[in-house]
Amino acid sequence: MITVPTITPTEDFTGVNGLNLASMERKHEICSPFIPRRNPARKTSAEIISEARQSLRVQSTQRPFTPRDGHRQLFGKSSVRADRDNRPPSTFSLNAQNFDAPDSRPGSGTRLSPLDHKPKFPVPCDAEDPFKALPKPPTDPLEVKRRLPGGRARLLRSGSLTTLSPVEGHIHVKEQFNPGLGQKPLSAKRLPSTDHTEVRSGPLKTGRYRTASESRLMQPGVDSGVRLTEERAERKTELGNGDNTKSTKEDAESLVWNNMIAPLLQQLESMAAGPVLGVLSNEDVSSSGEALLYCVGTLKFLSGNSALLRLLLDKNCVGVAQKLIQRLCTAEDTNFTIAGHILVQLTATLRNLADHPDSRPLFISFSMLSELCLVLRHHCKDPDICTNISRIYSKLSSYSECRLALAQTPDCYQLFLELLSKHHQKQDLVVRLLFTLGNLTAKSEEARRQLFQCEACMDTLLQLYDTYQRRDNSPHTPPQKGPLSPSEPQAPPGSVQEDEDVLVKLVRVLANMCIHPTVGPALANNTICIQLLMETIELRSVQESEELLVNVAATINNLSFYQEESSVLRRSQLTIAKLMLKLVLSSSRDAMLEATRVYGNLSQSKHVRDFIMQNKVHQFVVTLLDSKSTEMCFSACGVLTNLALDPANRDSLSVEGAASKLVDCLRDFGPGDWQLAGQVCQALWNMIVCGSEKLLDTQERESLLEFLTTCLDEQEALKWIENEDIRDFHRACWELEFLPVAQKLMKTLRPPDLTA
Repeated sequence: MITVPTITPTEDFTGVNGLNLASMERKHEICSPFIPRRNPARKTSAEIISEARQSLRVQSTQRPFTPRDGHRQLFGKSSVRADRDNRPPSTFSLNAQNFDAPDSRPGSGTRLSPLDHKPKFPVPCDAEDPFKALPKPPTDPLEVKRRLPGGRARLLRSGSLTTLSPVEGHIHVKEQFNPGLGQKPLSAKRLPSTDHTEVRSGPLKTGRYRTASESRLMQPGVDSGVRLTEERAERKTELGNGDNTKSTKEDAESLVWNNMIAPLLQQLESMAAGPVLGVLSNEDVSSSGEALLYCVGTLKFLSGNSALLRLLLDKNCVGVAQKLIQRLCTAEDTNFTIAGHILVQLTATLRNLADHPDSRPLFISFSMLSELCLVLRHHCKDPDICTNISRIYSKLSSYSECRLALAQTPDCYQLFLELLSKHHQKQDLVVRLLFTLGNLTAKSEEARRQLFQCEACMDTLLQLYDTYQRRDNSPHTPPQKGPLSPSEPQAPPGSVQEDEDVLVKLVRVLANMCIHPTVGPALANNTICIQLLMETIELRSVQESEELLVNVAATINNLSFYQEESSVLRRSQLTIAKLMLKLVLSSSRDAMLEATRVYGNLSQSKHVRDFIMQNKVHQFVVTLLDSKSTEMCFSACGVLTNLALDPANRDSLSVEGAASKLVDCLRDFGPGDWQLAGQVCQALWNMIVCGSEKLLDTQERESLLEFLTTCLDEQEALKWIENEDIRDFHRACWELEFLPVAQKLMKTLRPPDLTA
């Protein structure tokens, strides 16, 4: 923002740059001193400082991407439990191949040879009604071998088990059970091919095969029970040879399967998530640890299906998980290892549940965010558990209600810092914890203060910065030692993108922290912090590391607000100005914008202004006034306001047509953005303060006077705004930002006789 002293015709405006659209929300909070002002056009110190602090901006980054593991395993490939020799025998991957290995069999079990046939359901030889009794085992074991396998084979080829439909005559049997999850109850009308008796029953009396409309699957409104009785009578009289018994048995098997077994399988499928949750709620950890492990593993696999997430939430999966966490924390003293294995699966399940928007109120109501912090304290050395919980936090901390719940957890900031220090080499854990800290410090002054006051906060963050500051582009070469102690451990070489993702999130945390008035001056005077930021700009290119360099420039812009005489940043401002040339001359709009904002703050120094003019940066800044972005124009106006302080610079700006472009910018954006209009007027004021006739010709001067005269009328300036809330906001900006400077500028532009 602009530092505005008392305005007199002989004074220059000394400006600093920086406007954030997010800070526009705070413009409603118009500062008013306790003692009424004598001159309403004169700003108080509180107003000047408040406006200047609006240049400090919050940074935002995208949540880290987590690729989905396609293997159904209890522990993923990246888990520390991947070594099977260090795991209990019951924690192998749930894959079919594991059950074929000799060492995967239960110790008390017996190896059974596979069956060489497909068993059928033998039924009593009652062709009259095969449903009078349930299937019974055969009296002669050899009877199974005498059967022909063709009947069951044809049954399986007809369709999957879960899609078989009962006949119409016995539809009441299936209605006793619920259909499978995600499936609609199948009517007999849809699947006439499931009636396997119509092909094997032989020809009808008319000498032709029955059509679908003549089969047992009747159309609605037909008495299916009577028709079924007639068909049975037909089969009894027609099939008098030796095939009668076989056909009747095969027909009965299909009916039993369709009406009895398939519905039961569907019911079990729909109830799978609820028998599992019941076990988790009732079983004891110490006595049934492995059973709980497999149940939670099953729950994790179920939660990986987006269609089942809603079902798990409806069955109170979050509440069951909270109770289980409490039991695990109390029982881990006696069985810490199995508790850790269970928690890996449980936190993975909660990680999947966090994807569903309806889960957020449940996580809050069950205090799950605080419970997970308790798990982190107990299992801080377990990278699997810590990584799963960090993924939960990175997802939920993007929402305000979850951020508030997490921020109210005691000592969560200190806990995160300790985990960052302990697991500094585990990139996927580090990047998610940093993203969570960035979310917490984005909107809360209290969070910024609490994080900064944690023990070894800056040492931990800056050590991470140095660790992941890749000083060699080769992905196979470990990072060289930076400005920190050579004895500090270094992370193993990873991909350039992974290291950069950590820095993007870490720099965002620094940018958000330094908004606090206590933290900002401390960071601006931190030698290691300033050196690391400058080194990043020097080592990286905008084409390959655009987001990182934009965040670094935004952090420097925030820190440049605190330019004390002895600060490290003030002593390094000329070096920073040279580094900003890389961003200004890049093709990235965001990089240009951030670099221009930095120049707007640093150009308060005479050395920086001379550097800008010598390297012709002012030409680029004047060109930015043609931008259609109000942010870009505002930043450029801030730089020009400071450059115009030096009389020698005004002629160079006049040659570039700066004054004319400023007038055009005022006309285009002024009525919609009175803060920008005030900034333009301040830049014009500094340019014409010495009465230079080269800046504006007579026509441009008259046109500017006419526009200012219109804008000084409150009714004319605000007539196009209909919404009352927005009108109050624009009125405040018009009164504080535009009106005082526009009045002084008009007095300078008017001829002396008219002024008198």
